Amino acid sequence: MTQLIRSFFVAALLAGAAPAFAQTTDTTAAENAEEGATPNPLELSMGEPDINVGDIYLEEQFTDWEVRCIKSENGNDPCQLYQLIRDGQGENGGTPVAEINIFPIGGEGQPAAGATIITPLETLLTQQLGLSIDGGQVRKYPFSWCSQIGCFARVGFSDEDVNAFRRGVNANVIIVPVADPSQKIGLRVSLAGFTAGFKSLVDRAAAAAAAAPAE
Repeated sequence: MTQLIRSFFVAALLAGAAPAFAQTTDTTAAENAEEGATPNPLELSMGEPDINVGDIYLEEQFTDWEVRCIKSENGNDPCQLYQLIRDGQGENGGTPVAEINIFPIGGEGQPAAGATIITPLETLLTQQLGLSIDGGQVRKYPFSWCSQIGCFARVGFSDEDVNAFRRGVNANVIIVPVADPSQKIGLRVSLAGFTAGFKSLVDRAAAAAAAAPAE
């Protein structure tokens, strides 16, 4: 599942030099104060991401959820809630093995939200994907297709489902491995930050609809 994982480059290459830099700055400031001069503040550019049309970028972070958007030509970037799912083994939550993207839908006759859940290629598709919240009833969803990065399940959620996500602590994605069909593997999805993150998507959609020209 390494192709699922998109690394974020951390701009901290000079972090080790920070203490020395701070000490030098303090010394210079003291010397200027003794001389009666007013030190000029440093104007350092922190840079900004170079995002092109079609690129995925991180818009906001809500505890364990990220709002990820795709840069569009018209500036109305579609966004989803994203969480990388780990196996819970070892440090930092374990190895990344799956991912979930959730987005609001709404509208008459439509689900309240949709999701795409990606699991490893070694998933037994005939056993479908299970999903429960806080140990509640498991709902089963079929897989839609597989590609080189994993197997995809496209899921719809009702208003009741979304409210359960809001109230919940953890969701559990359940898959069955091809290598051992007798085994069920539960993957924890934290719901911390879901309420605020989902609201941000709903608000963005409402703002985009309000700004759209009337037909």
